[in-house]
Amino acid sequence: MAVAGCPDYFLHHPNYQQDNVDRASSHRPADLIGPSFQQPSNRNSPNHQEDDVDLEALVNDMNSSFESLYSACSVQSESVPLLQNGQPQRAAPPCPGPAPPCPGPALLQPTSPWQKVRRSQPMHILAVRRLQEEQQQLRTSSLPAIPNPFPELCSPASSPVLGPGSLPQCQPSGKHIIKIFSEDGTRKVVEIPADMTARDLCQLLVYKSHCLNDNSWALVEHHPVLGLERCLEDHEIVAHVQASMTGESRFLFRKNYAKYEFFTNPLNFFPEQMITWCQETNSTIPPSQLLQNFLNSNSCPEIQGFLYVKEMGRKSWKKLYVFLRRSGLYFSTKGTSKEPRHLQLLSDLEDSNIFTVITGKKLHGAPTDYEFCIKPNKVRNEGKELRMLCAEDEQSRTCWMTAFRLFKYGILLYQNYKIPQQRKTLLSHFSTPVRSVSENSLVAMDFSGRIGRVIANPVEAQSAAMEEGHAWRKRSQRMNILGSPSPLHTSSLSTVIHRTQLWFHGRITREESHRMVMQQGQVDGLFLLRDSQSNPKAFVLTLCHHQKIKHFQILPCEEDGQMFFSLDDGSTKFTDLIQLVEFYQLNRGVLPCRLKHPCTIVAL
Repeated sequence: MAVAGCPDYFLHHPNYQQDNVDRASSHRPADLIGPSFQQPSNRNSPNHQEDDVDLEALVNDMNSSFESLYSACSVQSESVPLLQNGQPQRAAPPCPGPAPPCPGPALLQPTSPWQKVRRSQPMHILAVRRLQEEQQQLRTSSLPAIPNPFPELCSPASSPVLGPGSLPQCQPSGKHIIKIFSEDGTRKVVEIPADMTARDLCQLLVYKSHCLNDNSWALVEHHPVLGLERCLEDHEIVAHVQASMTGESRFLFRKNYAKYEFFTNPLNFFPEQMITWCQETNSTIPPSQLLQNFLNSNSCPEIQGFLYVKEMGRKSWKKLYVFLRRSGLYFSTKGTSKEPRHLQLLSDLEDSNIFTVITGKKLHGAPTDYEFCIKPNKVRNEGKELRMLCAEDEQSRTCWMTAFRLFKYGILLYQNYKIPQQRKTLLSHFSTPVRSVSENSLVAMDFSGRIGRVIANPVEAQSAAMEEGHAWRKRSQRMNILGSPSPLHTSSLSTVIHRTQLWFHGRITREESHRMVMQQGQVDGLFLLRDSQSNPKAFVLTLCHHQKIKHFQILPCEEDGQMFFSLDDGSTKFTDLIQLVEFYQLNRGVLPCRLKHPCTIVAL
């Protein structure tokens, strides 16, 4: 029997047998053809039933033949999926040329749920999506994952494994490029591991820059547009901090002597009137238990006082009574009341960091120079979500910022403080002893006899020092007579030798010296020397004491044809500035405290 419009290829197909009719008769015509196509009914024809059966078998055989033909030509044989708007995509054209023979039964692919759908059947979009998901699951489970032999050629969004389905994306290589800037504008580019901490990076920079490793170097997060900066904690991951920074932000490498100074002198950082208990209004914390209460998570110390608070989205400032607790920063809506119904939350501590504002009056119109800021880690609009605060003086600002760090990190800060001391203890067993220059290790010695002895009497020690000073001065005068360069000559060594020291900064202004001392931590004994702006022949000693910066002029004076330098109008004279600094590092003299920490700038 021949059917109009059907090629002879299907009639002579080897699989076209009578048993196909019996096998296909189990399928419902409505499922094969579709609900929108109705079969023509001609009940008057005597061969109606046979024709109907032969037609169904022929349609089934034609569909299976087309599937074999498309699979042999490596052309997709499934139906074209419907888009969201119901319009079908264009299918790829079949391979040109004569049809190849049908592959054998061993090469036939298993029938997938998608292959049951025919091109002529209209389907719902949800049904098509379900079929796509089933087909994706079959492919993922049936095909193995093949490792990529060239993972370095993968883009960051591609997968390192050539396999079907949803696979993990390429992992980062574990290295990050960090740009570090110094205060003089120089920079260094380093490649660090993804898990390197701020302490380890500082150790690396100290090694590369050949600096003195005194555990006072710090990494600073600097935002020049916002005028903010903060010192990274030693345990913070540098790569994580860099990921939250903007394009204009940068890392600075500088000294910070005040990073853990509050563990040594807590009373200088926490005024008694600013610290109370949360539960009681009038009780104070004893000085001996001050740091223990901050580090103990079960205790409830509290910092309280007046602060100027900038309103969100406005330029105006309000003076409010503020409380800093472990749960957050609050202000009272009714005077100094601490009742819960009068407290409102200003900022959270967990997801925020505290910054020093370096240009507060210029950018934000702050009422004082002692402005600081609480910045959330994830902000959409940095200018509007910053919580700007302003204190009355430097001691109050330092108290608020130090308490914020203690409440947020707790015992981690104490562990960071102890790690350098533990390293010194471990290294002391393997290294040779080095002469210490600390104030507690220098004693007066008498070498006039056959063996040296320690001078225990303070009066005898002072007289021995005066005799040594007179003897040294006589030797220097004798050297001048024998032909050494005169100290009065402008090119003499005593007038230029100090310029090689780290604590001398040349011709900087008074404001620049203030800025350098504030950036490196306003601790007692932090100092620098600079040229005087009012007297070209004089120098100025800038010293920090009790978080206040003071200036002392060093004047030249002449005695017996020799030039000296003095801080006390000639009472104590020194041949050069190095001798002057070394003297006041051991003796306070007319200064409020001894010189302890030189203000240093290192070029990377």
